Amino acid sequence: MEGVRCGGDGQITSVEVGSFILAFGCFKENRVKHDFLMQKKLVRKIVADSGRPKLANFTHDRDLQNGKEEWLTPPEIISAFGPFDLDPCAPVKRPWPTAKSHLSIEDDGLARPWQGLVFCNPPYGPKTGDWLARCAEHGNCLALVFARTDTKAYQNHVWPKATSLFFIAGRLSFFHSSGEQGGTAGAPSVLIAYGPLADQRLRENKIIAGHYVENQPAHPFGLRPEIQNN
Repeated sequence: MEGVRCGGDGQITSVEVGSFILAFGCFKENRVKHDFLMQKKLVRKIVADSGRPKLANFTHDRDLQNGKEEWLTPPEIISAFGPFDLDPCAPVKRPWPTAKSHLSIEDDGLARPWQGLVFCNPPYGPKTGDWLARCAEHGNCLALVFARTDTKAYQNHVWPKATSLFFIAGRLSFFHSSGEQGGTAGAPSVLIAYGPLADQRLRENKIIAGHYVENQPAHPFGLRPEIQNN
């Protein structure tokens, strides 16, 4: 449409006004339909992407479909912060030791007695909070988990109970129990110290890059009721 034309007396006629309103209404309706279709395509793409499988040897997340709930800690982490007396959630088959003694899923390490300085790299999933609770209860433990500080596990078992934390620079690459290195983790990792000995290991580290943070569980703004929903 070139524009609204005037009648012979210089006034806009009612017919021309009606034509303009009709044309504008059609333009607006088409624009709304276009935006709706674009949003619909975007929603379909998001839904489709969410159902796609991850990379073949991706991260430390649970992958029960491919039988990969066991992932091994990179050996440089064990060398830098060890030695440890017990690993209560070690893989059944492991290419190298992570502690002097090992408990696997076959031993039910979560329920067995713990002794000495414990290294805990738990299965990442709904049970992570149970393992962190046990680490806090034992009081002499170094745990390795993803740095998802907003989760219920952190709010209930890290911030109110941990001695210190070491946020590892970059992202780790965990190992399959076969010894094959997996892909880069999908989230940053943190080492959580429970007790003075584990804290000392973090403080004295000069090998692994990262940032050490002394926790303040008794901070007046840090204590909250247990969060029931993640």
